[in-house]
Amino acid sequence: MINLKINGLSVSVEKGTTVLEAAQFLGFPIPTLCHMEGLSPYGACRLCLVEIGKEANAKLVSSCTYPVEEGLEVRTSSNWVLRTRRMVIELLLASCPQSKIIQDIASAHGINKQRFKQEHETCINCGLCIRMCKEQMVAGAIGFRGRGHNRDIGTPFDATSEACRQCGGCIYVCPACQLRCTYTDPEKAICGGCQNLSPPCADKETFDDMMCYMSPCVACEIEKQPPE
Repeated sequence: MINLKINGLSVSVEKGTTVLEAAQFLGFPIPTLCHMEGLSPYGACRLCLVEIGKEANAKLVSSCTYPVEEGLEVRTSSNWVLRTRRMVIELLLASCPQSKIIQDIASAHGINKQRFKQEHETCINCGLCIRMCKEQMVAGAIGFRGRGHNRDIGTPFDATSEACRQCGGCIYVCPACQLRCTYTDPEKAICGGCQNLSPPCADKETFDDMMCYMSPCVACEIEKQPPE
């Protein structure tokens, strides 16, 4: 067993466990787009960044690809982590502002706008579809092509792949394919309509640290109901 600390809490996990798996075991929330149970870790989206080490030796690593180490100290929500994570979310929003999943992650982190040029791309190169096709569908019909800003996903030479069974697994896991809003104005690219901005279940001034553990909040859902 490997002994480490996550947010000051001591934990023992099996060798080969990733930091993300260890944190999830303890109930610490770490957002991620490119990670999915049953698929190999890839570390593309960088949302799952955590801080390890101390002071001058501290660094950020992707928790989904970093294996636990004896005596490792991990911080999942330090100021450095949260600042970087918010920046990553803004960059993802600039690429795919209409993605339901990315919008939900942004709302959970209190982000309702971003500072970068809207790209309205159809892919964030998370690699989920490639791994799903290869590892779960055992087809390998698609893959990455090109490098840098020219990198994209498709079949070799854009030819129809004989290995593709048109199962739809790639579309099922794609965060860019799950759209919500249709705005194209940069100022309105993220509607924020799904956020509970004024939860009626807790007095914000009296219960500063109180948060409803239900998702969605039952009181908030009741508040939305039209009067009889």
